[in-house]
Amino acid sequence: MFAQTAASVESRLAAVEAAAKSAQSAGDNAWMLTSAALVLMMTGPGLALFYGGLVRRKNVLSTMMHSFALMAIVTVLWAIYGYSLAFAPGNSVFGNFSYLFLRGVGTTPNADYGATIPHATYMIYQLMFAIITPALISGAFAERIKFSAMVAFTILWSTIVYFPMAHMVWGKGGLLNAFLGGSIPTLDFAGGTVVHITSGVSALVCALYLGKRIGFPREPMKPHNLTLSVIGACLLWVGWFGFNAGSAVAASGLATSAFVATHFGAAAAALGWMLAEWVRHGKPSMLGGISGCVAGLVAITPASGFVQPFPALLIGFLAGIFCFFMVTTVKARFGYDDTLDAFGVHGAGGTLGAILTGVFATNLINDGLKDSAGKTLPLGWIDGNPHQVLNQFTAVVISWVLAIVATLVILKVVDVTIGVRATAEEEREGLDLSMHGEEGYTLEA
Repeated sequence: MFAQTAASVESRLAAVEAAAKSAQSAGDNAWMLTSAALVLMMTGPGLALFYGGLVRRKNVLSTMMHSFALMAIVTVLWAIYGYSLAFAPGNSVFGNFSYLFLRGVGTTPNADYGATIPHATYMIYQLMFAIITPALISGAFAERIKFSAMVAFTILWSTIVYFPMAHMVWGKGGLLNAFLGGSIPTLDFAGGTVVHITSGVSALVCALYLGKRIGFPREPMKPHNLTLSVIGACLLWVGWFGFNAGSAVAASGLATSAFVATHFGAAAAALGWMLAEWVRHGKPSMLGGISGCVAGLVAITPASGFVQPFPALLIGFLAGIFCFFMVTTVKARFGYDDTLDAFGVHGAGGTLGAILTGVFATNLINDGLKDSAGKTLPLGWIDGNPHQVLNQFTAVVISWVLAIVATLVILKVVDVTIGVRATAEEEREGLDLSMHGEEGYTLEA
């Protein structure tokens, strides 16, 4: 009798698994694997080149090393416990350990996250977000942090800030998840809060804690190779289609809409930034153009799967002007040394984008939010739901507070144990030589 019951259960499980596999879409899986590769490209070579060209030549390799090293470090963390903390069922802040060492994460879909793709595809796609987020922070402490401190900081920060934030916004039952049972429904299609606010605000804390680079702001510290940065920015722009359109988790009309919004937001922001500096300084610059496009990509990220094309243009244009103001006026007014303006672009742009998402989100683009009876709920203010702006603001506050408090504690722990800042001698020599024993450029005899 027991053997028959066990066999029956086993038969039903096999039938369920077969049904799940039959629901898979080769097209969706191909798109999601392509998107994962595009997002990885955003870190290396995209961000590595973008950041590497903006620092002085004596620090180009050490700056690029941050992005490259995190591609390896965060991958290992993700495989061991990161994915489980972020996406396993759990409480409103953390996932549990059911996916520890990726147990149960295989080729069968997880209907909560992607009914037509293997669970492992969704896992690897989300890994690429986890990689680039701490890499964005490195723009704030470039040219003066010890490499060992960067490694320790990233391990702790990913564990304490990123994994819980990803669960809160995207994990089943997360506090801020609008589609899977969150108590404060927040619209964040591809990471305005999870990626950009947490990294940007943490970047500001890092910049303040480490202090200014030797000679800042008296000595000129211009980008040593804008050509590298232009290439990096263009790779970021292209890779961002995987970042945003891939967040539709299907090769669908929603992916197309997010793709269009992403491109429009980036273009409008590049024009907005260049226009602002043209008015202020009398000429637009290449540096301004690429900074503006990144600011627009940041701001449109949370809104990309919820807004129509012309609101996307508006969000991007406002982000270009707002981030220009943050980088030029606010930074100069308070005198902090955010080396590559990670806060001015990602922290400020992410905050603006998250709030404007609550204004412009519409059911004409995304009707996935439903009540318990299955009725479609209005998304944003323009759909008659002004309360969504309050939800967005609440999520922004939670992101800011978590990033500030956790980053400050982590920096203090790392500083007390191994120290965070390079010595004055190491900084003057350049971190390429002092931290890695190599140079980005060599002169022929």
